[in-house]
Amino acid sequence: MPETRLDTARIRAARRVIDPVFLDTPLYRCEALEPGLGCTVSIKLETANPIRSFKARGTELVASRLADSASRAVVCASAGNLGQALAWSGRRRGLDVTVVASRFATRVKLDRIRALGAKLELVDGDHETARERAAAMARYDRIRLVEDSLDIETCEGAATIGLELVDTALSFDAVLIALGGGALATGVGHVVKALVPGAEVICVQPLGAPALTLSWRQRRVVTTDSADTIADGVAGRHPIPAVLDDLLLVADDAVLVREESIVAGMRLLLNHAGLVVEPSAALGIAAILEDPDRFAGRHVVTIVCGSNVDVDAYHRWVSAARR
Repeated sequence: MPETRLDTARIRAARRVIDPVFLDTPLYRCEALEPGLGCTVSIKLETANPIRSFKARGTELVASRLADSASRAVVCASAGNLGQALAWSGRRRGLDVTVVASRFATRVKLDRIRALGAKLELVDGDHETARERAAAMARYDRIRLVEDSLDIETCEGAATIGLELVDTALSFDAVLIALGGGALATGVGHVVKALVPGAEVICVQPLGAPALTLSWRQRRVVTTDSADTIADGVAGRHPIPAVLDDLLLVADDAVLVREESIVAGMRLLLNHAGLVVEPSAALGIAAILEDPDRFAGRHVVTIVCGSNVDVDAYHRWVSAARR
């Protein structure tokens, strides 16, 4: 396959750095989902770990390298999951972690960042505002800025999920990957295309936050003025050019799904898989619901990437889906 920024040998080596608690996550066929979806569905469950998302696979690499350097301070912008992951990985290694987030971010994620010992700075505006503030802090204080999806550690950490997919005996036709900043999609996509080139890599993004999907379709960076989706973990507006370049090499398709399909996917995962998931984690199921003919009779893997939800909001969403 064409060269991306990622390297399969480095990805295999990453498994020796990442805490085992984040590795070898459950992968299983979920037959209970299949009658309603019309295809064979396997779940890669990235929520059964201390931060309830896949993000620590990348922050473990970042923190391990920082622990060996002269500077032990680091800052990132986060909608919540990256901040928790960096706080967890940094605390293990005695790093000084600062997380910048929108004051409108999910409260449970912000509370958990604080509980993990990171400094938390809240800004008015959305995640892009937080990114600008984190970058300014890094320049002023001369500390490491972790930029999700741009920093190769975040992509290659996520790519270890792909290794776990292809290193099993599981045979699958397509993998559905939530698309936000792009670390998960480029990481898993790189491994799948390198090692199982016949499998389809399909990225899924909310219709209300379409920037990277539009960029993939037009083969150039497309920004948006706003993002309007319950899937806060994938609500970026300014794609990173280097990430788009990688995505263009590994993604077979990028699709947009409606909010009602995301909620319906969350409800299906609750009722038929016993899983409470955040909206971003239901994007793969939403894609099947919106285009069942495309997936009929195929074996599809969906990565359930996070379960940090505001309980009140979650109950409102899944209750609305009953109507």
